[in-house]
Amino acid sequence: MKPELKYIELKSGFGDNGPAWIGIAEFSKSGRTVYFNGKALKNSNARGISGNYYDVENGDEYWISGIKKNGTDRHWTGGGKIMIDRKVVDLYLSLVDFNVLDKNRFELVDVVPTDKQKFAELENEKLN
Repeated sequence: MKPELKYIELKSGFGDNGPAWIGIAEFSKSGRTVYFNGKALKNSNARGISGNYYDVENGDEYWISGIKKNGTDRHWTGGGKIMIDRKVVDLYLSLVDFNVLDKNRFELVDVVPTDKQKFAELENEKLN
C-alpha cells in the first residue's frame, strides 16, 4: 500500500483528549500494520476498548482514520490541539475546506521516520 495522510490519536489513558497527529502513514505489505512517528501500530480487528490499532511495543491503543474534509477529526467530546507534520501542511490544506491552519487547533511538529526493519525483527524473533 502506498503512504497516506492519516489522523492518528492516542486513546490509552486519555479517552478523546489524547495527543493527536496528522501526517503521512506508511503500511506493511498486508496493510495491517501502520508505521508512523517511530511506531508500529497493528490493526486490532475492532477488539480494542477505544482504539482500532495498538502499539506493538507497549499495547497502547490508537485511533487511526482518514482526515475529514471539514477538519473535525477529533471526536466531538474530545479536545486539544492536533499536531500536524509541517511537511504535509500544503497537502492537508489542499484536501480540506479551509486554506489556513487555525493556530488554536493545530500545532506544527516534525514527525520522525519509523525504522520498519526494527519492527519486522521484533515481530519475527524466535521465542525461547
